[in-house]
Formats: sequence, structure tokens, C-alpha cells
Amino acid sequence: MSFDEMWGQARSNATARHHSSMRLNQLASSGGGGGRGGDSDYTVTSSDLKSVGNEAQELFHSLERDAFHAGTQTGKAYNDLINDGFSTGLALSSAWDTWRSQAEALLSACAHIHNHLEDTVITHKKHEEVLVTNLSVEQLDKHFK
Repeated sequence: MSFDEMWGQARSNATARHHSSMRLNQLASSGGGGGRGGDSDYTVTSSDLKSVGNEAQELFHSLERDAFHAGTQTGKAYNDLINDGFSTGLALSSAWDTWRSQAEALLSACAHIHNHLEDTVITHKKHEEVLVTNLSVEQLDKHFK
């Protein structure tokens, strides 16, 4: 059999398989999918990502509000202790600096998580739109005619 005959047969087989088994944007007929013991290794939906991102944003806002509410009083307390000659003033100052630094690092991490997941959802949506456009049945069919 020549290459052209083999290629023609392969195209015919692919076209036949395409018409009988091509499924875009739908579950398998067995009702599988969703990563619940099926063939999928990992499934995450945009709503899952948005949910985690929203939790990170809520944590950011509550931490931003609650982590520093004692800052003014703590600053006054350690200044008063230092001015009165107590060495605990320096220790309180050091503890506050450590707390503030760690809280700011956590705030930064929460913001980063939220922004990254928000960007992931947007990027995924754009990729899906490109795939749907580029891999539409009409686009695929024209290559097999």
C-alpha cells in the first residue's frame, strides 16, 4: 500500500472516529468526570478558584483591621516604659516590630494569593475561549475534507 493510500485510510478512520466520538464541553455518557474516582487526576473549577481567592481577600481585610488595632497603644506603652527607665520597653518595642513585620508578610501573602487566583480564573477563561474557537467542529472538519 502506498503512502497516499495509507494516509487516505488514516484520514477516513480519523473522520469516522471524529463523528462517532468527538465530544466537546460535555460529560462522558457514563456520567463520569469531576474527579470523583473517574479518569480525571485533578479538577478545579473557576468557582473553586474564586472561592479560595475570596477567602484570602476576606482574611486580608480582617487581618488588616485586627492586626494593627493595638499599634498606637503599644507604641505609647513602650515609649512610656523606655522613658521611665524600664528595659521591658525595649522588649515590648521589639515584640511589636516582630508582630508588625509578620502581619505585613501575611497580608502580602493573602493579597498575592487573591490576585494570583483571580488572574488564573481570567486566564483560564481566555484559554477556554481560544480553544472553543480554534477547535470548533467546523475548524476540525475542514482539515479532514
